[in-house]
Amino acid sequence: MLDPSILKDNLEVLETNISRRNLKIDVNHLISLNEERKTLRFDAEQKRSQQKELGKQIANADESEKEGLLNSASELSNEVKLLFEQVDKKDEEFLNLWVKIPNLISKTSPDGTSDKDNLEIKKVGNIKDISNPKDHLEIASKLNLIDVEKASEVSGSRFAYLFGDLVKIEFNLVSWALNKLSEKGFTPTVPPVLVRENALYGTGFFPDDAEQVYEIPNDDLYLVGTSEVPLAALHTNEIINMEELPVRYAGFSTCFRREAGTYGKDTTGIFRVHQFDKVEMFSFCNPEKSEEEHEFILSVEEELLQSLEIPYRVVDVCAGDLGASAAKKYDIEAWIPSQRTYREVTSCSNTTSFQARRLNIRAKSEG
Repeated sequence: MLDPSILKDNLEVLETNISRRNLKIDVNHLISLNEERKTLRFDAEQKRSQQKELGKQIANADESEKEGLLNSASELSNEVKLLFEQVDKKDEEFLNLWVKIPNLISKTSPDGTSDKDNLEIKKVGNIKDISNPKDHLEIASKLNLIDVEKASEVSGSRFAYLFGDLVKIEFNLVSWALNKLSEKGFTPTVPPVLVRENALYGTGFFPDDAEQVYEIPNDDLYLVGTSEVPLAALHTNEIINMEELPVRYAGFSTCFRREAGTYGKDTTGIFRVHQFDKVEMFSFCNPEKSEEEHEFILSVEEELLQSLEIPYRVVDVCAGDLGASAAKKYDIEAWIPSQRTYREVTSCSNTTSFQARRLNIRAKSEG
């Protein structure tokens, strides 16, 4: 969440950010609401001060004066209560809109409206010339390692059964990745995959991406689409010692995504599914070193792909393709021989202070 003071102190920055993201937001309405709530709060605080002063007068008043003062105090108490109810209502009205304002984009992020405008930074690895390459589903199905047809009967589209050596490969890769990340200072973590609504709002996935999230309404819980959510929420309402930063986590979890709006895309195999396992790097760092930490995480991702000898390219995600919480984001796209193109396999975002503000996570130095 951005500091609302930007409406007064850096309005041009906010308007430029909204424009770069290709959003339509009534900034003037936000300014008006913010002024209204500040005025109401000032009036309410003034009345409360009068109430306290009247209380002192009553304590020191003669019996002949007390009845009149008590009547005035009762009326003033009702006024104060009503004013603060109006303050709460106006605060809620403002925050319901303010929570939709995305993070400020980095000046170094390219402009653009979609993933077609993402900027390629580099390519790494040699692409082998394979004639008539087979895709993963064709290979794995013949080896009885994947069954999407039976999964479709049981669960619907975009699910799969994995068997035998493929399961072993997955968990060997997970174990290998967690060991590598441990060496880089990340603490292996298995977080909850069910979270409350405030964790999704706090990380910026709500309200914009609510349609992508599976809800369990009877329990007021949601299945996570990434362990970023529970990892970020781990230190909600906490103050972290600045000297302990960075605090790094490597989360492993099953992830769940509705994939709304992707009808007809990547329907073959397990490239785009509703359920998958993922290892996630997450770092709480000194705000002044967030860019450095962002580049570090990208370098670790690259190191893992290079170790697997997978050709890839790194792209700088454009303003219009960024999620609400990201100030800057890199995608790594791996070469898929059967598709003869690069496809996204990892992403890496710098959310600056956006998630920390929403989750009320702070850092301070003991000195």
